[in-house]
Amino acid sequence: MQKKLNKIVKKTNNYLYRYFSDEKNTNLIKPMLYGLLPGGKKVRSKILFDVGSIFGVDKKIILQVAAAVECIHAYSLIHDDLPCMDNDNLRRGKLTTHKKFGESTAILAGNSLLTIAFQILSQKKLNLNEKKKIKLINLLSESSGHTGIAGGQFLDLSYEKIKKNKKQIIDMQIKKTGRLFSFCCVAPIIISGKVKYVEKFNKIGNEIGLLFQIADDLIDLKGKTSRVGKKTRKDLKKGKATLISLLGTNNTIKYADNLKLNMFKSLNIFGEKSKDLKETINYILSRTK
Repeated sequence: MQKKLNKIVKKTNNYLYRYFSDEKNTNLIKPMLYGLLPGGKKVRSKILFDVGSIFGVDKKIILQVAAAVECIHAYSLIHDDLPCMDNDNLRRGKLTTHKKFGESTAILAGNSLLTIAFQILSQKKLNLNEKKKIKLINLLSESSGHTGIAGGQFLDLSYEKIKKNKKQIIDMQIKKTGRLFSFCCVAPIIISGKVKYVEKFNKIGNEIGLLFQIADDLIDLKGKTSRVGKKTRKDLKKGKATLISLLGTNNTIKYADNLKLNMFKSLNIFGEKSKDLKETINYILSRTK
């Protein structure tokens, strides 16, 4: 699994380095690249390739969509780390973008990465018809804005030190984390034209996002800052609304295991083609950083 992931990290990063080398060099390029590259594990990109493989989508097209997703993800992390949000000093083992370049620059760099994502999806060399491009742009917009990442972050901050029920926490975490994973599951289907599977993979994507968030919360609870590359044990101090704080560690792990088993059952109809996606789901749940 790690070998496959490393291959996608390399491919995606190389594409992004090439893309930015063709961009006009402005004062924001440096902080943008700092927050974007070399980046993290590229799990979202891996899922794009996994689902793309199930539906026989051209890997060159998937790579360009993956680059757009990584720009969205980097934007969200830069903004999440700001003092007015989660106030973090470390990200991916280095100073957060606002600590390195200042708050205003970090905000503008994040905003620019957000818009670059749509620039990538609308470019002529993305070999798709206009209808599919517009559908992808529309879906990524919904995944990133008030119905997705931004809305989920708002709820995450609003719920601090307030008791919330299971449904509220799951809804918040699906918006904050699940929507972008859902985009990664649905985008290859839109590209392939096999739209009867959209609803099925939208649900799988939301559930993958939940698994990812649960794993993140467990890492925050049990992990060491030196290994994880960011400050741990923050959720407890801030009174974050998580499934762990509501259900306890053991029940949350059971919930995640059941979620995974149901996803695997749902994917069984694709047989051997779903092997890579199942492997990625296992990796998400078992990761320690």
